[in-house]
Amino acid sequence: LDLYLIHWPYAFQRGDAAFPRQEDGTLLYDDIDYKVTWAAMEKLVEKGLVRAIGLSNFNSRQINDVLSMANIKPTVLQVEGHPYLAQVELLAHCREKGLVMTAYSPLGSPDRAWKRPDEPVLLEEPVIAALAKKYNKSLAQIIIRWQTQRGVVTIPKSVTESRIKENLQVFDFTLEPDEMDSVTALNKGWRYIVPTITVDDKPC
Repeated sequence: LDLYLIHWPYAFQRGDAAFPRQEDGTLLYDDIDYKVTWAAMEKLVEKGLVRAIGLSNFNSRQINDVLSMANIKPTVLQVEGHPYLAQVELLAHCREKGLVMTAYSPLGSPDRAWKRPDEPVLLEEPVIAALAKKYNKSLAQIIIRWQTQRGVVTIPKSVTESRIKENLQVFDFTLEPDEMDSVTALNKGWRYIVPTITVDDKPC
């Protein structure tokens, strides 16, 4: 593998179900520490089975926890990231610690089945629409370019060939510093991918 990630900073009990639950619907967690998982992943790198290892959905404290014992440092942190969830502080922490941030759901995951009718629609944001008009680009291209200029790897999902090609056509223009700031200022801490997973009855 080129890259292998710990998807969540907690584990579930082994079994046939991806998210095992008790009869009352509560999730069945395993008490294994993610640092134990990290040590096992390091062995995969040492054996030449994996080129790089990283984290997903970890916060700054949890990143530091892994770094405190890691012989092989994580190369990547993958989290939800877009103008409504700019992850400014977490991105700064990743830069300080030498991790590359990867943003999933960069366009707000508009096609997901569980979206709410009252949620903000990222691809209708006026600030981004104005920039799209100025540069003769799509709103998606403006968002991807914003992330690219911040040094964030962006992984938009598409099955449409034309959109896949369009998503790559973001290297023939550059957003001005004030335009970058205007997109970042849209941050409102909004998560489109709200985990249904809880610890002590609280969302993670």
